[in-house]
Amino acid sequence: MKKVFFSVIAMLALTLVSQAQEYKVVTIVESIVPMGLGRSRMIMEKTPVDYKDFTTERTNGQDSKSGKVKRQDAKIDAMDETKLLNFYSGVGINFQNIASNDAIISSKITAMAKEGWKLQFVASGVESKGSKDDKYGIYITRLFFSR
Repeated sequence: MKKVFFSVIAMLALTLVSQAQEYKVVTIVESIVPMGLGRSRMIMEKTPVDYKDFTTERTNGQDSKSGKVKRQDAKIDAMDETKLLNFYSGVGINFQNIASNDAIISSKITAMAKEGWKLQFVASGVESKGSKDDKYGIYITRLFFSR
């Protein structure tokens, strides 16, 4: 009886693992530009893309025939673009803007969860010029979902 039970459990586990999963990435770009001059957005693609259409193979470590793939062909036209507020206002960091962005982002995550998406992991980073007079940059966060 134990063997049958464990066999059924093993088959169920293999079935669940072998099912194809679907993934979705939501990118959040928040401006770190003084005076609120930057642009902050939450972006999600709406056009399915097959990465193979933009992939070439190298032969002998040299020729990849990458010239056959045009960058302009990789651009998609359909996406969700949600406006967010900038981190800075005229007098410095605007905490109300940050809280407002958090509410919008939470709303997106909640909506996706209701659609069956599960947040798998988050990656983030900051980009700036890096000089002592640096006044510009972006804070980027990528949310990775699956279902």
